[in-house]
Amino acid sequence: MANLSVAEDIIPIGEFKTQASRLLRQVSQTARPLVITQNGRPAGVLLSPTEYDRLCSRERLLESIAAGIADADRGRLMDADTLRGRLATRRVDSGVDQP
Repeated sequence: MANLSVAEDIIPIGEFKTQASRLLRQVSQTARPLVITQNGRPAGVLLSPTEYDRLCSRERLLESIAAGIADADRGRLMDADTLRGRLATRRVDSGVDQP
């Protein structure tokens, strides 16, 4: 994500309402988030769809890593041969050809 520019990327909700089209283009072109304030306090953050998808993907990856670490901490591990065997069984059961 591009760095937030305090001078350009924090705007009051009234300005957002009147310039929404231009600001949506700006977010898309710069990849910088836009902080929208209400009564002088942050009320929301606008991201481009691409940046939102990237953040969601990153979050899913981090959650998967955390789950793997938790499994390892609980001793839920298997060696490579066991993993290969289980994957091969699943491929056969699902009808996918083995390499």
